[in-house]
Amino acid sequence: MFPIRDHNPSGSMPVITYTLIAMNIGVFFLHWPLITPIDRLEEFYNAWALFPARVSSGNQVYTLVTSMFMHGSLAHIAGNMLFLWIFGDNMEDALGKARFVLFYLACGVLAALAQVITAPFSQIPMVGASGAIAGVLGGYLLLYPKARVDVLFIFVIFFKIFTIPAWLILGLWFAMQVFGGIGSVADMGGVAYWAHAGGFVAGAALAYPLWKRLGGQGFWHRHEGHPPHAAANYRWHATRVPVISRRKRKNPWGN
Repeated sequence: MFPIRDHNPSGSMPVITYTLIAMNIGVFFLHWPLITPIDRLEEFYNAWALFPARVSSGNQVYTLVTSMFMHGSLAHIAGNMLFLWIFGDNMEDALGKARFVLFYLACGVLAALAQVITAPFSQIPMVGASGAIAGVLGGYLLLYPKARVDVLFIFVIFFKIFTIPAWLILGLWFAMQVFGGIGSVADMGGVAYWAHAGGFVAGAALAYPLWKRLGGQGFWHRHEGHPPHAAANYRWHATRVPVISRRKRKNPWGN
């Protein structure tokens, strides 16, 4: 089960989102595990991946940032970039391009710190953009809880696409990270569950001032939790969909 798209088009070209995707893909293929000699790959990870024990002792603090542009496999980067492509454009729209850059990096750093706190003596390297992207998901959930998201369910050899509200798929994803973190040994490697959970909470917290500026619960009530433009094209409560011109839809947040 994984999302494949949302019904929440952005009002402008999501340049920052596309740039982040390109940067992550570029770094990955420059050091693709299948073609990079093992000694060079180890050197690369040793210099730029996040080792919680090193950061805990005050060393290689810069890896809180560099590690979020590294990935360990094709499936790893494909999954992360899919989530960023689906949800990143709307957060970029909402925050503005400069603030979105700061938001993304802050979420990634806070997510990494959450993992360091839970496994301060771990010598296992951590890489991936999932902590920063988890922050994007947290902010998205706060702003668009009822946005429609198409989710692909695979049943052995059959598959079907269902459309469900964002609060359900993103809330379920967050719950899986929390329960996964509780049931795992933090310094034994594998999925960095607490980085995901920490990034998600950080994203919601950092998006909270924008949500309040838009009206908080009043903003939810005005749009019933849906994206505040007709192009979201949701089918329920159709009579209450606000009609917004294309010109206004490009800047629905007033920034």
